[in-house]
Amino acid sequence: MRHLERNWLSRRIRRRATLHWEAILSSFKDDAGPLRASTRAEALRLHGILGRLLHRSDAALSATRGSLARMALPAGTDWRWRPQILQARIDQRSLVAPASGAWLSPEVSLHHDCPDRAVILRQRRNRRQTDLTDYALVLEVLGFRGNYLSCSLALPAEAVRDLAGYHIIRLDALLDAERPITLYARLNVQQGPNTETMLRKMDDDLQGRDAGRVIEFDLGHAELSARKVDKAWIDLILEAPVMNAVTLRDIVLSRHPRAQM
Repeated sequence: MRHLERNWLSRRIRRRATLHWEAILSSFKDDAGPLRASTRAEALRLHGILGRLLHRSDAALSATRGSLARMALPAGTDWRWRPQILQARIDQRSLVAPASGAWLSPEVSLHHDCPDRAVILRQRRNRRQTDLTDYALVLEVLGFRGNYLSCSLALPAEAVRDLAGYHIIRLDALLDAERPITLYARLNVQQGPNTETMLRKMDDDLQGRDAGRVIEFDLGHAELSARKVDKAWIDLILEAPVMNAVTLRDIVLSRHPRAQM
């Protein structure tokens, strides 16, 4: 509840809590021993809560600059979304030589079969005046000896609420690439034990800076059942990614109904 920010009693409680933790910090400076396990657990929980709060606040602040409300999208669009990792700084800003399935943030994970793990996935600050997001996602590949490499983006619950076969999922992306590379986008929709997938090539090979790509996934071609969708995610798949770097400067996903004939 946002009124808790302005409520006099809430402000007083937060002030007293701050003074309490400052007193613990002050006493800890003079004590060579470690924190008690219970106190450390409380501090870690508070650290996690405050980190998530600042992450959401920074994302909301950034969104006012590249407002999705002003973005021209198909008629009937009922959901539009930009990942928070492009809008606010995360605690763990990079994955270096990660195992397959490692998560950079609650939204983004990396999948590969390279035995050398010769990849780096990191969040980087955007600094150009034309950038609509504060951060970009950079995937750097060195001597890659595997057969596949993909970066997965988990869609929020709002994306799959009442999702049905008459919907179209639209992907708008802005990317850079050091060397020419072929990219694919795959939509995965899970219903119980079944997962429907739809693969689309991201048009011509990606090369240079500010390559815009728009892809639509028509769920009318997917074999969805009448049951609700449990979750959905997008895989960005790189073909032959050796000695290359691909930067995702912006990505917006949206949903609109197919035109009825």
